[in-house]
Amino acid sequence: MRSIALISDIHANLPALDAVLRDIESREVDGLYHLGDLVGYAPWPNEVVSLLSARGITGVSGNYDSTVGNEYKHCGCRYEDPRQEELSHLSFGWTVRASSAETKAALRALPFRIDLRPLGGHSAGPTVVLVHGTPTLNTVYWTADRSDDFCLKMAGMAGLKSGDLIAFGHTHLPWHRVVDGIHFVNTGSVGRPKDGDARAGYSILDIGADGAVQVQHVRVAYDVSRAAAAIRASTLPKEFGAYIESGGKTLY
Repeated sequence: MRSIALISDIHANLPALDAVLRDIESREVDGLYHLGDLVGYAPWPNEVVSLLSARGITGVSGNYDSTVGNEYKHCGCRYEDPRQEELSHLSFGWTVRASSAETKAALRALPFRIDLRPLGGHSAGPTVVLVHGTPTLNTVYWTADRSDDFCLKMAGMAGLKSGDLIAFGHTHLPWHRVVDGIHFVNTGSVGRPKDGDARAGYSILDIGADGAVQVQHVRVAYDVSRAAAAIRASTLPKEFGAYIESGGKTLY
């Protein structure tokens, strides 16, 4: 059995990341990777990137990472209304200004995709592909209501076969589906869940010696009030504090 922990969409929420890393350390896992969007919306972009680097936790580039790292004009996010768009632009500008040159360099260096062979290079077993959004773009939202045909199209673009797995984040909503033997896993969000549960979320993949895959979505309580208070004490939009307190159900 090989166990891999996957974390995604931390979004500069250091208390949430600390709690998740403590929970992972209490388990027996063989690997830990992130699926991007390390920064944005909370006041600890440099601290989050530094902590992951210090722990040797590697991963892929989220849309927020690549755009902040390159000081692009916006984050490539999707908006539901004009006010949400306005707040998102405020968050992006704040994060670009607050991120150090070292943080931006680290964000620019993240790869788009990572492929893993958890059972070893000379053993039959699943390939695990890590991306942020889809195998083609890190800005596309791969939601649970996507059709099986869409999932198989993405699997084909990633070069997956039956028994393989692709993991991604970006939507902040965890889900797992198997189509034609291929596993599709959204790991949810560490720092900014959107399902009404304010706890931090991550996923664990258990891969048996026979290649069988099991997926566990984990939720971890953390000091949400500390994170919300830090947001309100910063010059970030105060609405982001209420957002994480409600698990994404209250924006303004």
